[in-house]
Amino acid sequence: MTVERLPQSLPRRLPVRQILCLLPLALVAVVAVQHRAVLAEGFGHLASAKWPWLLAAVAATCLTWVAAAVTRQGALVQRLPKRRLVATQFAAGAANHLLPTGLGASAVNLRFMAVCGVPLARSSAALALYMLAESIARVGLLLGLLVTFPDALRIGELLPDGAVGPLLLALGAVVCVAVTVLLLVGRVRAVVVTFLRTALGEARSVHRRPVRALALWGGSFSFPVCQAAGFVAVGQALGLPVPPLHMALAYLAATVAVALVPTPGGIGSVEAALIVALVAAGGPAAVATAVVLAFRVITVWLPLLPGALTLGALVRMKII
Repeated sequence: MTVERLPQSLPRRLPVRQILCLLPLALVAVVAVQHRAVLAEGFGHLASAKWPWLLAAVAATCLTWVAAAVTRQGALVQRLPKRRLVATQFAAGAANHLLPTGLGASAVNLRFMAVCGVPLARSSAALALYMLAESIARVGLLLGLLVTFPDALRIGELLPDGAVGPLLLALGAVVCVAVTVLLLVGRVRAVVVTFLRTALGEARSVHRRPVRALALWGGSFSFPVCQAAGFVAVGQALGLPVPPLHMALAYLAATVAVALVPTPGGIGSVEAALIVALVAAGGPAAVATAVVLAFRVITVWLPLLPGALTLGALVRMKII
């Protein structure tokens, strides 16, 4: 028995780079189908909103990519190509919908730094420094607003009776398990110690340069401020009866809480946390839901397709 040979015009296998280019488009299609109801409802609310405020929200969203690029450059002593760095942050937003809790953006940025000639140890340290600075800035802004407006959020009215105790116990259990693994597993401890040494060395090098330190911390604070400003602008567009600073506080509180939930792109958990935070800030549930849907349309769904196309183009051009 003979086996017929494939025609010469057909490729024997699809190159890996072409597969990587097609993955973002496939991801867009899957996400759009799964959440078509959310998209339709979000666009419906946008139709009745005040468009100048929505344009302001779009502008604030665009500034978040610039702020992220500034922060990532500030976390690394080596100079990175500015335009390619900003384009990478835009593309990383699409990658975030594939992996949970920012892992997609981290993978894209690690690859970008590797192509730019940054050693893996230094790029990993820069990534850790970026995440640490952004977390400190976000939590710092949240604490500052909580001290200034202690009665802005009425979370206690939304939590079931007796829910605080189990939540604290669960958090304590997670911390204990992490510490136990770190102390008992030698390989894990060695990797963590080596990583911390490299990260601390990179942090010292960055802070010896005032320009890099200013970029790191200025970008870290600008990033959540731009996000909160976009959220407030959407609230103004839909007439949410909550003071702007209280809305900013609600946004920061929700995003800090959602960072502990590993869902791809925060889809589902972000919407729920934002709605709960707005209701806790005194907003009507129906309007709060409309604000969150419109905000997610602007910050997630509208940039998704162009971000995926940019990601594919960066892969084809071997920038990442």
